[in-house]
Amino acid sequence: MDSLAFTKMHGLGNDFVVIDARRRPIAMAPDLARAIADRRQGVGCDQLIVIERPTMADADAFMRIFNADGGEVGACGNAARCIAALLMQETGAGRIGLETAAGLIHAQAAAGGSVSVNLGTVRTDWQAIPLAEARDTLHLDVTAGALGDGVAVSVGNPHIVFFVAEADAVPLAELGPQIEHHPLFPERTNVEVVQVLGPSTLRVRVWERGAGITRACGTGACAAAVAAARRRLSERRVEVLMDGGPLQVDWRADGTVCLTGPVATSFTGSLAPAWLSAAERP
Repeated sequence: MDSLAFTKMHGLGNDFVVIDARRRPIAMAPDLARAIADRRQGVGCDQLIVIERPTMADADAFMRIFNADGGEVGACGNAARCIAALLMQETGAGRIGLETAAGLIHAQAAAGGSVSVNLGTVRTDWQAIPLAEARDTLHLDVTAGALGDGVAVSVGNPHIVFFVAEADAVPLAELGPQIEHHPLFPERTNVEVVQVLGPSTLRVRVWERGAGITRACGTGACAAAVAAARRRLSERRVEVLMDGGPLQVDWRADGTVCLTGPVATSFTGSLAPAWLSAAERP
């Protein structure tokens, strides 16, 4: 078995191991994804991203996403910005189309070296999130500790958003996993706690499905912004302050949501053949 090259990237500390499989296809099993994501014995990341050849005519590449627990998911806003930055650097283009399991998204270079992605239409109907049964997604009766009266949103993946007086005071490491595995969410859910600092500023912390507390979450920032606008607590264009820094979210009049923020490459490397062989053993 040959070594496997990778690039380590992050968006405000939301970090990714990126493997380019366009020329060398890779069958990424959950066990191998978990091993690579392991922060002690692997490379370490919130998500593992595999770049593949696209199937859509308008796409430059397909982005396959695995959470740190090895589960494959459909969307990741910060990863989309990182992969878009790689592809734009590779091609010299200022815009690219990126195919995901959640659909085609469009990305473009933004001011100051940032990258902007349009993650498509936000869904708020209970079937699309999905929920296990019909519920009011604007006032969802899911509770854990002091958290309650959440807002359910799909940004290509499920989220529940709770508005709180002080986001940093919420014991998210304790409550996050309880809500993630609530029976109302058949595919589990991401969890956001949101403090409204003003009509155009939100403080947001995220428990990410399959990854735990993350320093930033692109779809989580979008879910928080949409939920705040739906509750008439904020404008549709806001700055979202996450543990890793600020992201800009614009929930547009056409129903699509646009996410803008910085990206960075940390380092490149390769996984040794012996390590890969050991990681792939059952």
